[in-house]
Amino acid sequence: MKKLRIVAVGSLAALALAACSSNPSTPQATGTGTAAGPTTPAAAEAANIKLWLVGSDTPDDLRTYLKTEFAKENPGSTLTIEEQGWGDLVTKLTTALPDAANTPDVTELGNTQSSTFTNVGAFLDITDQVASLGGDKLLKGFVEAGVVDGKNYTLPYYFGSRYVFYRKDLWAAAGITTPPKTLAEFNADVATIAQKDPKGVKNLSGLWLGGQDWRNGISWIFANGGEIAVKDGSSWKATFEDPKTEEGLKQLQAIWTTASKAPKDATDANTYNHLNDSDSVKAADGTLTSYSLDAATILAPGWAHWSIGDLAQKDGKDVRNWNDATFGVFVLPGVDGGAAPVFAGGSNIGISAKSQHPQLAKNLLKIIFSPEYQQMLGKAGLGPANTDYVSSLGTDQFATALSQSALNAKLTPAAPGWAALENSKKLEEFFQKIASGADIDSTAKAFDADITPMLNGQS
Repeated sequence: MKKLRIVAVGSLAALALAACSSNPSTPQATGTGTAAGPTTPAAAEAANIKLWLVGSDTPDDLRTYLKTEFAKENPGSTLTIEEQGWGDLVTKLTTALPDAANTPDVTELGNTQSSTFTNVGAFLDITDQVASLGGDKLLKGFVEAGVVDGKNYTLPYYFGSRYVFYRKDLWAAAGITTPPKTLAEFNADVATIAQKDPKGVKNLSGLWLGGQDWRNGISWIFANGGEIAVKDGSSWKATFEDPKTEEGLKQLQAIWTTASKAPKDATDANTYNHLNDSDSVKAADGTLTSYSLDAATILAPGWAHWSIGDLAQKDGKDVRNWNDATFGVFVLPGVDGGAAPVFAGGSNIGISAKSQHPQLAKNLLKIIFSPEYQQMLGKAGLGPANTDYVSSLGTDQFATALSQSALNAKLTPAAPGWAALENSKKLEEFFQKIASGADIDSTAKAFDADITPMLNGQS
């Protein structure tokens, strides 16, 4: 299968993604050093340094550029790039970051994972570099996810946002030709499509939403004014039992009952395949999974566009060519119209506190945050960290949808234990219970009691 990309654009306002900031104790492991100017790397002993990139989103030509520019600007030094998988990233970082002999010098990680690692001192203090790397032009919410006690430990790498992809032919056959204007209309429309199944598609979902898909599911919580957790003094408190959060869960439970026939143990992985007439995906272990059309609608990050469309061959490989006659996009509407708040995806990047070559690592960050590389990210469909370069993303229908959806997009709580909670799969378990018909109030109360200690870094 082809690599995934984001096709997106946004205004400066749309990209100022807000996130709650935390104020825990200062990490013990910090670094020192003075940032050099933006065009002249500081002298450092020649060495090979290691960069971890996660998944295949960063294209090969960008990786080649980083290695070439690094070698050019740091004579005698080289850059090795290693690709890691999202599935076991937290485990690998937990093992590698404290180990000076094996740590990556610089690593990408999910924005939702940044708070946990910064709070335990895993990353170098790069506050002295922030101004030269973009300063207040960098995505605010992602920056805040890497801040502890006013100091910067990670910065944004790229951003994304989620919006609706749908089959125009199935919606029209069900008598719905205009995208819904409110969340209630959307919920009703996808239920209607599933119930009518106008073209006799086997096991058709009006909206394909896996029972464990919390990353898309939390949009209904946010849309109804709910939160996952809030800062209460110096600690964090889970808020699934809040009435506004429970209203979102009630709407989700109704969708799982009337509109989605996705398995109750399905996640947000590869949801785009369910819109296609046929497709196959090979897993890392060689397992081949085949898909066929069984959904009229999905909610997915903008980069899903590259995997939706008519099947074709290019250079001996299967590719998908978007077809405007069959497929369309729109933002998930809010309760009162406009765009609903959705989960903001993307990555942060930081220097390991155990790096044996911190100055070379800082020099690499200068290349990553340079105007040249930021625009290369945009042209490759990855939202650049620096909002000065969002124009490099384009202006098509996908860019418009991204811009609208990003306006109110939200990050997960910047709690010190968030990465541990996410890695525990408790969120998947909770949403699967709701999808399976569990009592919302009692299940939410029990879940809040269970995960509040985890959010605060307690076992």
